Amino acid sequence: MSDTEFDLVVIGGGPGGYVAAIRAAQLGMKTACVEMRGALGGTCLNVGCIPSKALLQSSELFEEANHSFDGHGIEVTPKLNLKNMMGRKQKIIDDFTKGIEFLFKKNKVTYVKGRGQIKAVGQVEVTEGEDKGKTLTAKKILIATGSESTPIPNIDVDEKKIVSSTGALELDKVPGHLVVIGGGVIGLELGSVWRRLGAKVTVVEFLDRILPTMDGEVSKTFQRVLKKQGMGFKLKSKVTEAKATKTGVKLKVEPAAGGDAEEMDADVVLVCVGRRPYVDGLGLEELGVKRNERGFIEIGEDFQTNVEGIYAIGDCVPGPMLAHKAEDEGIVCAEKMAGQQPHINYGAIPGVVYTMPEVADVGLSEEALKEKGIDYKVGKFPFLANSRAKANGFPDGFVKLLSDAKTDKLLGAHIIGPAAGEMIHELTTIIEFGGSSEDVARTCHAHPTFSEAVREAAMAIHDGPIHA
Repeated sequence: MSDTEFDLVVIGGGPGGYVAAIRAAQLGMKTACVEMRGALGGTCLNVGCIPSKALLQSSELFEEANHSFDGHGIEVTPKLNLKNMMGRKQKIIDDFTKGIEFLFKKNKVTYVKGRGQIKAVGQVEVTEGEDKGKTLTAKKILIATGSESTPIPNIDVDEKKIVSSTGALELDKVPGHLVVIGGGVIGLELGSVWRRLGAKVTVVEFLDRILPTMDGEVSKTFQRVLKKQGMGFKLKSKVTEAKATKTGVKLKVEPAAGGDAEEMDADVVLVCVGRRPYVDGLGLEELGVKRNERGFIEIGEDFQTNVEGIYAIGDCVPGPMLAHKAEDEGIVCAEKMAGQQPHINYGAIPGVVYTMPEVADVGLSEEALKEKGIDYKVGKFPFLANSRAKANGFPDGFVKLLSDAKTDKLLGAHIIGPAAGEMIHELTTIIEFGGSSEDVARTCHAHPTFSEAVREAAMAIHDGPIHA
């Protein structure tokens, strides 16, 4: 093969794309990855998961220093250096993007810099960027172009006063009042960052609760905890207008069900009402690649579209828009191309909100079980009764497990509390292997750990927990 002929060309260098490219190369395919950003890692690494987690940790430490250190016998007077905090975040991003480039070299993946367009089956042209003009041929093409923020009619994002999640990660000063439009994961995480650093934060949500896709009891508890921390909420409300002024932003907010509008003033408005597939300029219409009514690319079990030789994974196909879901699909897709028989259990993909406390879930919620007509049992255990949580000063939240009333098979797990994002994986494994709540209850857990709450919740499904 020449240097422009490949077994596989991946368009998009985010979590799904770069992982698929590396796995394909490991399995013997000559692979190229086309990425237009100028840095690998996609939205997640450059303007999403990683920078937000860096700022979440930094802001959490700042808040602890301000409000919690005295109780530990530590006397400090913290001072915010936002420039240094942002510099730390950027260094983490830069280190990771260089790390992915190293992995490409190590695995002999060709990195092509520019915007890829599928000109025909088996042909990708680089239409913009450093490698503009190159034409790559491939036996298979994999689309992994991810997603972008969903806009709101009549609200123009300028990334200065009216920002998307990207702009919210780059503010050069703490806003006096931050209004977050949307009570989902991204808005709550970024709202938490700026609240900890000193902003007044108000979340405006169209529905009657935050985190609408998660278990209702968890959602309500989480809102109470965030309210106690100082975050404000306007539920069942919609923003119909947001206009930047010389001093800030003026908003009009109406009841979701209709009614009189009220005005709000903000220094910065964060628009976080979800994400949509990013497939512009790929040439899908010309090729006849099918998309559903929401714009997602339709695929079969092998991730192939209706056009033979063209595949798609990640945020641009149906399913949860999560980096780890995209990574899983990238690995499985490459392995299927290589003739292997892997699988993905979409019922065992965890979700995490990285606030403090964290929120994590896997499997089905109570609402979903009721909708499906499944008879189930509930086991709960509060972190208030967990020795490690008590010692560390994190009493808020609980572990909630849902099992089949007849078979005891674990159907869902929901955690709000410290380290929830780490603890959820034990329960993800149980669900993946079709295990029961009794399996969890009879597994020894180290003491004192947060994870003991998981075992006690499993025991609560049966004869009852020991410590509550």
